[in-house]
Amino acid sequence: MESVIGVSGNQVFLYPASDLAVIVSEHNPAEALNQKSGVDHARVIADCFQHSTVLPFRFGTVFADDESLRKSIRSNQRQFLSNIDKLRGKTEMHLKIFVDDCCAKEILKSLPAEGAGRQYLTNLRESATRQRERQTRARAVSFQMHRLFMPLDEEVSCRLTESGRMVLDIAHLIERRFVERYQNKFSTTSLMMRECQMQLSGPWPPYHFVHSLTRGAHVQPQQQPAAPVPAPLPISMVPSVVNMTEPVPALA
Repeated sequence: MESVIGVSGNQVFLYPASDLAVIVSEHNPAEALNQKSGVDHARVIADCFQHSTVLPFRFGTVFADDESLRKSIRSNQRQFLSNIDKLRGKTEMHLKIFVDDCCAKEILKSLPAEGAGRQYLTNLRESATRQRERQTRARAVSFQMHRLFMPLDEEVSCRLTESGRMVLDIAHLIERRFVERYQNKFSTTSLMMRECQMQLSGPWPPYHFVHSLTRGAHVQPQQQPAAPVPAPLPISMVPSVVNMTEPVPALA
């Protein structure tokens, strides 16, 4: 890990913790965390992910001292080991699907100013109907992606852009050995679904699925206030944990 540089150019250190290891770097509380900090943190996680199973902590978490870090790892060790077992050998692929939403502009046009009486209530009902239609269409696309790619697990979100397009963000958890097969499937699927614009990225560390596994685990570091960071990924400036039997650990 000597060649790996952490947040703000600081050296990273490896802390063994039983069957786990934690990668940390020092942080000065007087230094505000910014977007570059998030990028630095993501780079370290990505480097570790090339060699090991990684559990990133939430970006912006700061432990006051070494003992606070060790105490947190000890108290959550069983949960961490369980999560590593579930994510070992797996990676995240990310699909972004743009779907034209013919209802969106009509909804915006049809909503009158508040207090327009019966017409206002009628338009509200029509808007609710179109919203249900949009949700149905989003579910149909999501189900089709699940059927085509058959992931081990998935996280799906949907939003509406100002231009009137639906955007589905789909994270798929797959075996790392099947990445090339997944990429080939994406190529054929994007040609088949001409009504949608599709984008693929990955393989990534399984950020979405680490978070879903750790929602019940309460890591309680002594935190210093940190500025909110518009990080490009849902990642953390905290410890990540990995299996000590593998050559590279995780990141704090």
